[in-house]
Amino acid sequence: MTGRSIWRAEGRTLADKGWVPLRYWLIWGTGLVIFVPLFYVILTPVWIGLRWLAWAAEFRARRQP
Repeated sequence: MTGRSIWRAEGRTLADKGWVPLRYWLIWGTGLVIFVPLFYVILTPVWIGLRWLAWAAEFRARRQP
């Protein structure tokens, strides 16, 4: 059962929960600005480089008699 259907079963709506404070939106937005570039711009090339090194090591190991 999803969270939404639980609320309906209790006779409440999601509007009963109220607004999300602005500070939480600011924290969320700041986190996105920091962590999206961190993971997609910095860590992805690192991960691809490690995968390339593993592939090269495996290729070299198979060529050895």
